[in-house]
Amino acid sequence: MNRINQIFERKENLLSIYFTAGFPKIDDTVKIIKELDKSQVDIIEIGLPFSDPLADGPTIQKSSEKALSNGMTTNLLFDQLKDLRKISDIPVVIMGYFNPILQYGIEKFCSNCKDVGIDGLIIPDLPADIFKKNYKIIFEKYKLNMMFLITPQTSNERINLIDDLSKGFIYMVSSYSVTGAKDSFDKYQIEYFKRIKKLNLSNPLLIGFGISNKKTFQTACQNSNGAIIGSAYIKYIENHGVSKTRDFIKLIKD
Repeated sequence: MNRINQIFERKENLLSIYFTAGFPKIDDTVKIIKELDKSQVDIIEIGLPFSDPLADGPTIQKSSEKALSNGMTTNLLFDQLKDLRKISDIPVVIMGYFNPILQYGIEKFCSNCKDVGIDGLIIPDLPADIFKKNYKIIFEKYKLNMMFLITPQTSNERINLIDDLSKGFIYMVSSYSVTGAKDSFDKYQIEYFKRIKKLNLSNPLLIGFGISNKKTFQTACQNSNGAIIGSAYIKYIENHGVSKTRDFIKLIKD
């Protein structure tokens, strides 16, 4: 069984941490994974930097720009991850935009993911129906889970399609806006969380976008299986250093 599915069977209130590969420094990718492993996070999401990250807020955009200027490439990322499963058993997901993955070659990318021990992919700009028609068979060949995003605007019909195609979890975007840390959720977001929860989808739900502190993490956990934190963590390691990762996780979970 895929590590992602296993973690949802074993635990509740999961914490998934996103970071951008090659940020703050080009060789920080493995260092961050080691720190997150020691901090006992539940899922690790590695962001593949891209020059035009439409769904990302300023913090992640800035980290992508820095990573690319540092020299991060897809080939380099796979090289950095070659010993991934010697240093961590935590489920690891790559999150990236479709264009660089397509240019790299879908099958080559998936094959390399399997070789280094990646458990799944999140590709925000790959529509579910296009995935089903053209790429699902490739993902299944390499035993990679594909996780899709839903938003407050996503219709129930579309959500059901995404639920059918997702393997692992559904990424529930908390708002209409781009990524970014916020201090709390408003009543409309809470209503949205409750509406999705009532659908009784077959996949677990992780809430992302706007999770920045213990309060928002706990609220997300009350309305889903856990939360994804990206911008707040990236800001923290930029200001305090990668070695202070455990301190950040304690702020969220303790």
